[in-house]
Amino acid sequence: MGTIKLESINKSYKDTKVIENLNLTINKGERLVLLGPSGCGKSTLLRIIAGLEEINSGSIQFEEKEMSHLSAGERNVAMVFQNYALYPHMNVEKNITYALKRNEVPKAEINKRLEKALDMLELQEYRTRLPKDLSGGQRQRVALARAIVKQTEYFLLDEPLSNLDAKLRVSARQSLLHLHEEFKHTFVYVTHDQVEAMALGDRIVVLKKGEIQMLDTPENIYFKPVNVFTAQFIGSPPMNIFKASLKDKSLKIGQTEIDLPENLRVRLLEYEKNEIYLGIRPEHMSISTTGLYDMTFNFIENYGSQYGVCLNFNGQECITVSNKKITDKMVKVNFDLNHLHLFDIDTEENLIYP
Repeated sequence: MGTIKLESINKSYKDTKVIENLNLTINKGERLVLLGPSGCGKSTLLRIIAGLEEINSGSIQFEEKEMSHLSAGERNVAMVFQNYALYPHMNVEKNITYALKRNEVPKAEINKRLEKALDMLELQEYRTRLPKDLSGGQRQRVALARAIVKQTEYFLLDEPLSNLDAKLRVSARQSLLHLHEEFKHTFVYVTHDQVEAMALGDRIVVLKKGEIQMLDTPENIYFKPVNVFTAQFIGSPPMNIFKASLKDKSLKIGQTEIDLPENLRVRLLEYEKNEIYLGIRPEHMSISTTGLYDMTFNFIENYGSQYGVCLNFNGQECITVSNKKITDKMVKVNFDLNHLHLFDIDTEENLIYP
């Protein structure tokens, strides 16, 4: 058990299409992250898998067994919500075991699962407390414990860490990784936070308006984005995108000409359009006295260990990172030509990594 297969999924609310003809296979035991901006359909998709939302058409299979006609209770999934959904009148212990008692699991087995969950998530000292007497991080761990004790193959999480502060999110991510290592659930995680996605995912699904933009490993999504949307959604600061014109297989941004390396020139041999998008990540630009490209300084952002230097390159905004605080009105910048991306001006698809 453990594989989830979605085929031709369509979901609409009246005349509003949320998900259209979506196909996705989630492998047994993997950590798959659904990533995208608010309103892209990621939570709806998770709720469809869980059985909390009905589909208009399509097929949902758990290990080749059709599930689309079954209710949430019949699908045997464990789900953790953004708001934790704890019963306010029940203490920690009762919150964790409530569903097991409803399903008439033997008392000895309930106690065994409870103690293991309390130990694993360091909740023993809070077992008699009510949710109102717990911090946000403790409530989040109780919600995880409640999901763990179900001992199901399918573990679905809908932005469970979004209410935590930055420090707690880091420790909570570590807890989730330890849990997956222990139980090997098929783990589907929804977030709009790219850091969480990169840290937790074996694979990431990047969604936009209910459509999959890219499905791949975190490394490939970062270094080989298939389109402009993916390139700019992943990365902080996001990838710089310049509108450029083609001139004898070199690029012009304003009055500045950029000589492309041979491998990129080959890619453009059959490219018939006069304009193109050039993409480069901030860390692949460097400010140097020997830089080839003159840029105008706009302002600077302090990231702590680095500075984000916001520049103007022939009328187009961009940002690079620097270990030094830059205040000069004009700076010289180099591009790492091994990390350039070329995108079609109309489709916005990556011509180097299609």
